[in-house]
Amino acid sequence: MPTFFPTPFVLKSQLRFLAFAIIFLLAVAARAADLSSTNINAKPTAKAEVINTRHLQPNDMLQVSVYQQPDLTANVTVDDRGMVMLPLLGAVNLGGQTLEQATIQVQNLYDKDYLVDPKVTIQVGQMAVLRFTILGQVQRPGSYEFPPNEKLNLMEGIAMGGGYTRLAAPSKVTLQRNVNGVLKVYYLDADAMARDQQNNPFQLQPGDTITVGERIF
Repeated sequence: MPTFFPTPFVLKSQLRFLAFAIIFLLAVAARAADLSSTNINAKPTAKAEVINTRHLQPNDMLQVSVYQQPDLTANVTVDDRGMVMLPLLGAVNLGGQTLEQATIQVQNLYDKDYLVDPKVTIQVGQMAVLRFTILGQVQRPGSYEFPPNEKLNLMEGIAMGGGYTRLAAPSKVTLQRNVNGVLKVYYLDADAMARDQQNNPFQLQPGDTITVGERIF
């Protein structure tokens, strides 16, 4: 039986094809490694940063779960006092805490009396819409939302309402606020605050109602 010896042309073609195949595989591997590195080192989105750094507020809806403990899963809403009801624990105060702080607190409570080394996860299902109301002598009376994860002072709140009307008395501003279930009324001089650049303006809180008084001619 005759022995077949590949011609130089056949050998060169096969080597060229093999070289191309190796280069292609190396390129694919490099691209995959690059994508993997990008995903690992990717920065969180702006929305994720806001959720992780903001403090829990009344009406925030939370999803609480404990690893391998399905009976402890709970969908809860933060009430006006900052409290939530959790399985076994009952009422827990999470208001004013970040997600990280709330997670550590719940984890410690379960670890103290009920579980060994529990793994707790808390996620915000829906953030509460934080509002204040401005009435009286402003251009656009109504209810306005707080900017996400930002503070708001009295002067900024009045500006969001379009500023004063020509009948407004900036020195006669009242603010109603619910403090632990008790209605408190503050009498404020916005005119003096606007002139005083050294002191911090009065800070608004969610649920505040501002009323700008009317001048007496």
